[in-house]
Amino acid sequence: MSSPFRAHQQRVLAAISGSGPAVAVGCAAPMPESGPVATEYQLLLASLGIDLNALRNIQSTERKIEAKRTMIEKYRPWVESAAKAAAGAQDEIVSNMMIWAIDIQDWSLALNLAEYVLLAGIELPQRYNRTPATLVAEEVAEAGIKEPGSVPFEVLGAVADLVSDADIFDQVRAKLEKALGLTFKARADAFDPNAESAVAGGKPALLAAAISHLDRAIALHEGCGAKKIKQAYEAELKKLSSSNDTPA
Repeated sequence: MSSPFRAHQQRVLAAISGSGPAVAVGCAAPMPESGPVATEYQLLLASLGIDLNALRNIQSTERKIEAKRTMIEKYRPWVESAAKAAAGAQDEIVSNMMIWAIDIQDWSLALNLAEYVLLAGIELPQRYNRTPATLVAEEVAEAGIKEPGSVPFEVLGAVADLVSDADIFDQVRAKLEKALGLTFKARADAFDPNAESAVAGGKPALLAAAISHLDRAIALHEGCGAKKIKQAYEAELKKLSSSNDTPA
């Protein structure tokens, strides 16, 4: 972890790195090649190379994620400050930490960096054969599909908004819609009518929203694996509606 002075130095230099004008709208400027910003960036890049090599030697995905939770702290001052800049420089530290933040489910940092990367036009490292918008949408969606409810609804909604105008594959957007559907179902299962935050319409409304997102997922990609799930939700909603219609 960086010392307080080192962290402050990173914040200042990262802010400077993004203070120059972009080459074009949505196109990040080159990172400076000389001066204190370049020196700090190269030091961090070298450190990242060491950490990436260490991660390659870890076979367990769970252990890799735990390692990233520790490793990311040395880069946090740099990336958090960079994301506040008026314009963006092509920055592999930022793009890698965006991915790590998704991996460790640090959603606040992940969304902050994703918005910055997409708006500034920062490209991903060459080893990723996806656009930033595609990667963000797909990785967050897959996390939400793997464990429904683990990705907050607000995060999925924010990602959907971020990539709404992006040119991404329909299959990827379908995953995002499926994740939203599963998340609404998780909210329906946990619905407490006595809670202060209880949504209007209650559990039926949440189920209906889940079905709507699954409908959209199927429309985008029939093979997304949502058809049987949707049928089960529809059957549950029908049963719930019948139960509510039964006189007490």
